[in-house]
Amino acid sequence: MKIIRYLDSHGRAHFGAEQPDGSALRLDGDIYAAPRLTAERADIAKLLAPVAPTQILCIGLNYRQHAAETGAKIPERPILFVKGINTLQHPGDAIEIPTHLASSEVDYECELAVVIGKPCKNVGRARALDYVLGYTCANDVSARDHQIKLGGGQWCRGKFFDTFAPLGPRLVTADEISNPNALRISTTLNGQRVQDSTTADMIFDVPALIEYLSGSTTLLPGTVILTGTPQGVGMAAKPEPRWLRPGDSVTIEIEKIGALTNSVALERV
Repeated sequence: MKIIRYLDSHGRAHFGAEQPDGSALRLDGDIYAAPRLTAERADIAKLLAPVAPTQILCIGLNYRQHAAETGAKIPERPILFVKGINTLQHPGDAIEIPTHLASSEVDYECELAVVIGKPCKNVGRARALDYVLGYTCANDVSARDHQIKLGGGQWCRGKFFDTFAPLGPRLVTADEISNPNALRISTTLNGQRVQDSTTADMIFDVPALIEYLSGSTTLLPGTVILTGTPQGVGMAAKPEPRWLRPGDSVTIEIEKIGALTNSVALERV
């Protein structure tokens, strides 16, 4: 199933199931507990991120070629950082470049997002995918100046700004993607392809990440795991870095899921 979340013309939020003709039917009930497909055509006034995360867990340096382009050592274990739920942004809405706590080095990162569908703790890799509700596109937007130079030695400050986690446009349930580590993934910036890779380049695949993150830790339904980005990020561009600027358009595309597009604007203060 391809699940969307949307506001109707009265401002009410619903889930829907996309149909082959591009329309959607409203879903009734909890998407984490067997929602019922209705015959009611979805009244979509605005498309939302397909889930409202309970938490956002992120993995750094998880693609071999990305580690190589940044000159980093291949990690021995997954590198975990977090984003707040304040970072969530919807398809079509703007990524905002911080101006109050200003940044001049905002970067894009295409990522496969994994959504956990049921409580998950101490799960081995052999059963890890049984706990996945589905997958969506993510952009792990990063203020590199705050991440690297101004963040006190850790990454979260540069990753934690409002609008820095666009998700969407749909959640594709796990039964439609048998192998999440065999998907083409890319970023297009203002019509130019700047990242182009495959999730097969991950250092730690999706089952390994779930096994690691669920160790002595409960992953609640709605936990979103961002699984890392491939080579081609803006900070590694030659001859000079390629930072996001107001007026840009950035599209994350993943095979079998679709394309997530956001504009870029200055923070509204």
